[in-house]
Amino acid sequence: MTIQETKSQLYANGLISIIRGKFSLAEIIAISEALLAGGVKVIEITLNTTNVLEGIAALQKEYGDELQIGAGTVRTAEDVVKAVDAGASFVIAPCLDIPSIEEAKKQDVLMLPGIFTASEAQTAYVAGCETVKLFPANAMGPSYLKALRAPLDHIDFIPTGGVDPTTIMDFHKAGAVAFGIGSYLVKNNEVTQDELSALTQRAEKLQSALKEARA
Repeated sequence: MTIQETKSQLYANGLISIIRGKFSLAEIIAISEALLAGGVKVIEITLNTTNVLEGIAALQKEYGDELQIGAGTVRTAEDVVKAVDAGASFVIAPCLDIPSIEEAKKQDVLMLPGIFTASEAQTAYVAGCETVKLFPANAMGPSYLKALRAPLDHIDFIPTGGVDPTTIMDFHKAGAVAFGIGSYLVKNNEVTQDELSALTQRAEKLQSALKEARA
């Protein structure tokens, strides 16, 4: 899949669920299955999650036709290589690191760098990233995204942090093309059957909120 195809599919799906924490490989797979059951088809496993590389590889092998699986907390060019070698179809950073962007170009993989200011957003764009991750989005809220997009409407923004069913409408109205979802969905605690069922229900609720926002 090309970078443009990966990006188009990610936009269409709209929700990127972030898995971060101390999970076994079996738990990563179980969490991903619960998310898929709730309609969430894009998963980002952060590189500071236990068993992350094995998790990415296993999910690509088992669910590569149903899920988009990427790596998050990609902070260096070396991280990009590790993520791609494991099978990540996209990489997401918490910050703006130009060597990482350049390595992602070499690897021919979609990179979503983390930005917070207008200058960082434009720097990312000039470096070749038409889409950026606004993080932490909850620090300033939807009004800040709207303000950024006024002069930077050539850049696509994916707010991450503080997005849930109560805020997704406002972030959508502010111009978000997709949404990074952290602790609202996946919580770093014991992965019980009850919690997995609750995770699927939260995913369904968020999907309904996204559909309403985009209607």
